Amino acid sequence: MAVNPNEPLTDAPANGSDAYAAFADCLIRKGKARDNEIHRARRLSAQTDDQPLPALLVKLGVVSERDAADALAEVSQLPLVAATDYPEASPLPETVATRFLKENRVVGLASNDEAYEVAVADPYDAFTLEALALACDKPVRARLGLPSEIEKAIEQQHGSGKSLMGQLVDNFGGDEDIDEADVEHLKDLASEAPVIRMVNLIMQRAVEARASDIHVEPFEERLKVRFRVDGVLKEVEAPPVRSTAAVISRIKIMAKLNIAERRLPQDGRIKLQVQGKELDLRVSTVPTMYGESVVIRLLHKESISFDFGSLGFEGEVLQRFLDVLNLPHGIILITGPTGSGKSTTLYTALHKINTPERKIITVEDPVEYQLEGVNQIQTKSQIGLTFATALRSIVRQDPDVIMIGEMRDLETARIAVQSALTGHLVLSTLHTNDAAGGVTRLMDMGLEDYLITSTVNGIIGQRLVRRLCPHCKESYPALPEMVDELKLRRFQPQGEVRLHKPGGCELCDGTGYKGRLAILEFLVMSDDLRRLVMTHAQARQIEEQALKEGMHTMYEDGLRKAVAGLTTIEEVLRVTSDT
Repeated sequence: MAVNPNEPLTDAPANGSDAYAAFADCLIRKGKARDNEIHRARRLSAQTDDQPLPALLVKLGVVSERDAADALAEVSQLPLVAATDYPEASPLPETVATRFLKENRVVGLASNDEAYEVAVADPYDAFTLEALALACDKPVRARLGLPSEIEKAIEQQHGSGKSLMGQLVDNFGGDEDIDEADVEHLKDLASEAPVIRMVNLIMQRAVEARASDIHVEPFEERLKVRFRVDGVLKEVEAPPVRSTAAVISRIKIMAKLNIAERRLPQDGRIKLQVQGKELDLRVSTVPTMYGESVVIRLLHKESISFDFGSLGFEGEVLQRFLDVLNLPHGIILITGPTGSGKSTTLYTALHKINTPERKIITVEDPVEYQLEGVNQIQTKSQIGLTFATALRSIVRQDPDVIMIGEMRDLETARIAVQSALTGHLVLSTLHTNDAAGGVTRLMDMGLEDYLITSTVNGIIGQRLVRRLCPHCKESYPALPEMVDELKLRRFQPQGEVRLHKPGGCELCDGTGYKGRLAILEFLVMSDDLRRLVMTHAQARQIEEQALKEGMHTMYEDGLRKAVAGLTTIEEVLRVTSDT
């Protein structure tokens, strides 16, 4: 049933009616929920009269608030309220109780001589809107709002103006001086509702911000929380310093770590569902001066895209890489510093060649994403299951493709080379600055030059740059001096060379960037390059020969993508240099 936003919703359907059926169908059609999840939520909704289906689906973690709101907006045909549309002062009369607004998730937006305009979380709650119209003695027009934004607006208009974190801080009953040696007291504090909600709120906000990492860092006077979004850290609202021990203990309990051990680093994992997204969280703790620093890596199981195009592979580089990837044996290396997207490229390559005709085995530390049809081995150094020991057994498993998470030592590199020589395709990563440096790194590890030339087929060097938000990026003509200095004319022979800069909108959280893409260089091993390797040539000489053979550097690839409007010149210069 369509809802007219200009009329009071006096005839809105009740909970469990056809309106929610259309809402559920919309979620299923969009791929946001499955039939069995909707069925389970309907059954629970029938048992709890105070929980309508949309709110219950969000509470269960089946869908995010935004997905539920988008589906409700579509079936009700009500406009969705933007976060910036909520006024600081309430337009509703004082006769409307704040408790009523909070319990029913409704907040005032505007008023005129004819009616009041309000934001509602549930457009089919006819009783609330009729009661509000009676209390206001004037018709009520509804728009749709996100529950969290409505709650924030109510607190702004009728409460203390504090954020949700601020309200949780007020409810936190921790002492000023917590005895960290009292493990039982720490467990009790970490199990209290305010602490649980504080940690959950941090994780929820990290997901909303598209963060890849959460940094929880204790200092003498404060507890700092930072999110890494698109490769850049930004500070966010944090719990009070007096809650430091309780917050960190809560995270350690979730990761099944020993909360009594605060002198040694620990690693753990958390699996949970936040806003309808299946998350795998890797937790790392290290002792610092004022407590334990915690870093949580967020791995989005469902949102990873194994697509070369979306990663930044295109044109000649993509074709050359696919040609090498389709070779029956040899080694392909992916190089770059930590956080340059090497693992994602590896997984995408495996996804591309994962067919029923190939047996693929991986050795990883840790296993970041699970691939259907791929045998993945998690190393466990504490019981002696290292890269090298796992690889020795793998070759007896009759694989066609072997993926090694990282070549860390000579022993691992030697076994990888032997695997390639015996007819296997081997994919792995190295920590080097560029593709040519991968060759010299192998020689530095102690691998013989003739083994390198016999097995290595190609080496990718890559970095990640922030992708411009397509909705708010701003185009401008490049200065002639910049065109000449950066030689941009080679990427656009005709017409005016235009570059782009970040704008800032609600979709990209005002940053002007949304997501990241790789800038790449791909060195394909040729006979001339092999001759240079045999003479132990420097990385610079190897790179110069590769450039003669058609390789483009990461810097050039970045400039090409900047001229194409995918990123900015500043981003390219941030992660590369023209040397």
